[in-house]
Amino acid sequence: MSSPTVLFVPGSNSNSFSAAPLLRELTLLGVRALAVDLPGHGFGASWPEAYQAPQDRAALGAVPSKAAGVTVADAVEHLASVARRAREHGPVVVVGHSRGGLPLTGLASTEPHLVDRAVYVSAWCPVGATVAEYMAMAEYADSALNRLPNVLAADPAQLGALRMNWRTADRDVLAALKAAMLADATDDEFLAYLALLDPDEMIDPGERAALDRWAGVPHSYVRLAADTSMPLAMQDRLIADADALTPGNPFEVHTLPGSHAGFLVRPEATAEAARLLARVVEGAA
Repeated sequence: MSSPTVLFVPGSNSNSFSAAPLLRELTLLGVRALAVDLPGHGFGASWPEAYQAPQDRAALGAVPSKAAGVTVADAVEHLASVARRAREHGPVVVVGHSRGGLPLTGLASTEPHLVDRAVYVSAWCPVGATVAEYMAMAEYADSALNRLPNVLAADPAQLGALRMNWRTADRDVLAALKAAMLADATDDEFLAYLALLDPDEMIDPGERAALDRWAGVPHSYVRLAADTSMPLAMQDRLIADADALTPGNPFEVHTLPGSHAGFLVRPEATAEAARLLARVVEGAA
């Protein structure tokens, strides 16, 4: 049988650039892997001139966004097109991180035959409820994202997208962002990670999984033990809700130490995550 291909789906405001260290480690372990840039991300993202230094904050908020009007369904369609090409060479394992769990869930709900295993890495898995409903639950109340200062560079209602100013020089904002995303990284690692993020993200929160289709796809969940953005209690709630609805096909659960994005940035954590994913991929071969 042909060896599986891993499709890595980045999280909010992220792209294939920040996944490069993980892909490197997977490749060195003999795993074929690539990261998918969703619509409006990577080289297809909006990078306004006003975003450069020195910044023009007023102009930054007014430049149209390529993510405006983009939906999770659009992301699913794009992910499906990549999965179809990859499937010509063997099984496909789709790994979604954080918000990347939304198009992963959508793909397993619309074209489950394209996914030999779905892997959620501290990712949204809207099986028991919608993301909006989960965010209102007690398990999400402690999310560090709820305590962030305003990092929006524009009014989402007017722009039609979420535009973040990751290039802020506000020390309080930077400290809060680091605590939420990469508390276990050095300052240099954190700033390098921020520099790779796309300014814009789609607004659409997606829908619940189509249970009759999603339930038939083998699925794994990788818990991140020190994640303050997606609290461990929220990760466990997502797992428990899905398992309750799919008792015949429960999550295969793994746990890694570290923060929300540490496995993408920190060399030791990246290698450990790659080794774990390689073991998961072996099961899909």
